Amino acid sequence: MKRTSAGLLALLALIGAGVGYGLDHLLTINGRATFTPSGFLPVLLVLLAVAVLGLAWPVRRSLRGGERIEPFRALRAVTLARASSLLGAILGGFGAGLLVFLTSRPVPPPVGSTVAMVALMVSALVLIGAALVAEQFCTLPKDSDDREPDDPAD
Repeated sequence: MKRTSAGLLALLALIGAGVGYGLDHLLTINGRATFTPSGFLPVLLVLLAVAVLGLAWPVRRSLRGGERIEPFRALRAVTLARASSLLGAILGGFGAGLLVFLTSRPVPPPVGSTVAMVALMVSALVLIGAALVAEQFCTLPKDSDDREPDDPAD
């Protein structure tokens, strides 16, 4: 399994930003209030970050201590970490798109909306960081007898 690339995270953040900006633009065109994320969403993202690290920690400990761990447990931890980093990128971009739309309007945005969007972006960054660390925790060290497929020694 390849690690999550920064390019993919940036692309998803840009797509999320476009969706957030477009959603607020469509709501405003139709005469409705702009979208404000729930104040509980950043808390959920931070709790998810803690859970991801909590699931990856036993895998890291077993790799460092030489203990045997069930491979499917490690696979579940790394899959959750990857999905969490992708989710964090999408939601961080979404919050950024909402914030860009609100700050580009001629009317100053309400403080509560701005704080909710900034909290969403910060918690999404925390989730991305925790997920990437958890992915690192689940990385197996290279064996000395591992060779690349194009290795001329084969």
